[in-house]
Amino acid sequence: MRKLLTAALTALACTTAVQAAQEINFGIISTESAAHLKADWQPVLDDMEKKTGYKVKAYFASDYAGIIEGMRFKKVDVAWMGNKSGIEAVDRAGGEVFAQTTYADGSLGYWSLLITQADSPYKSVDDVLKNGKDINFGLGDPNSTSGTAVPGYYVFAMNNIDPRTHFKTARHSNHEANLMAVANGQVDVATNNTEALEKFTNRSPELAKKIRVIWKSPLIPADPMVWRSDLDKTAKDKIKDFFLSYGQGDSDAAKAELANMKKLTFGVFRDSSNAQLIPIRQIELAKAKIKLEADDKMSADEKKAKIAEIDKQLADLLTQVAAAK
Repeated sequence: MRKLLTAALTALACTTAVQAAQEINFGIISTESAAHLKADWQPVLDDMEKKTGYKVKAYFASDYAGIIEGMRFKKVDVAWMGNKSGIEAVDRAGGEVFAQTTYADGSLGYWSLLITQADSPYKSVDDVLKNGKDINFGLGDPNSTSGTAVPGYYVFAMNNIDPRTHFKTARHSNHEANLMAVANGQVDVATNNTEALEKFTNRSPELAKKIRVIWKSPLIPADPMVWRSDLDKTAKDKIKDFFLSYGQGDSDAAKAELANMKKLTFGVFRDSSNAQLIPIRQIELAKAKIKLEADDKMSADEKKAKIAEIDKQLADLLTQVAAAK
């Protein structure tokens, strides 16, 4: 009797999980306005609905944290994220990377940028840092890889600078808002990325002419696709099959799918895992280490212990990289 009851409960749980998966809430990070994001993503979500048989609903939030929290509280099932927001989703919201975007030219990454007005006197990172008290600076979303994490390491941490105090003013916004603010002279310099700038140039070519790039980062791994790790296996299989087959082949349907992806500046998707987040984890840890080393208020013993812990975490990540090869 106990075995029969256990089997019945297991079957009920599986049935409930499958029923729950009949509707997929797809989270989209707020790199630009929800109206623009919806217009660009909707053809892909419509195709996803047709091919998986699930109703697919776009889920927007005012910032990256809203998508992460949505996943944490099971309001978001699958999401397009950046690597830094992907880390937060994996660590705090039960997320798991299952695929990675590529770009139309086949590249597996993009670049963080510093942008300014076309006629700005600032020609380099050195110019920006030397004139901080005269500059109104536009930072990215706190959970943005290219808007915060990457420039936070390469531009600020490596120069022992806190952007919140170094500049005349500093405020966070999404990529599209920062592009508009620079073009209209509302901020002097801002963070951005090549993907957002390309979309902005296609959409607003005259405004884009008012913008000049003054710094380009090392390559950043292309964005991860993240799902809730506790999703039903059947749903996972259907979702992954959809993304990994989307735009593949020479059929008219595949060409139409690639055209949909081009609106997003993407090419086809490729298989991935949480391992793709390691480079950004390394940057975040290195940034924290630089900050600790510059702290002259912390006791020597406390500083030594905290740095040793960071070194251990960095070593663990190197071990994971070696194991993934």
